Amino acid sequence: MKILIVFLTVCLGVLQYKLWLGDDSRRELKEVEKEVASQLSANEELSQRNEALEVEVLDLKNGLEAVEERARSELGMIEDGETFYLIVPNR
Repeated sequence: MKILIVFLTVCLGVLQYKLWLGDDSRRELKEVEKEVASQLSANEELSQRNEALEVEVLDLKNGLEAVEERARSELGMIEDGETFYLIVPNR
């Protein structure tokens, strides 16, 4: 009977060790949950950025104002009859 109790106690100890410290333990579960939460946060930020880009693409496809604004700001283009003034700051 004593051997059975010792055996069961050792089995319980081994199982507790595996539960708290071994492979696939509670500690690793918590780490994975943190990683998942971090990834979900990053996914949300990327999703918002994708939505903004999608709106911009639709605007560029449908509206000439957005194309004109891009041409003016990024390419420095001007329309016929306009005068371009370059203001140089003092150094």
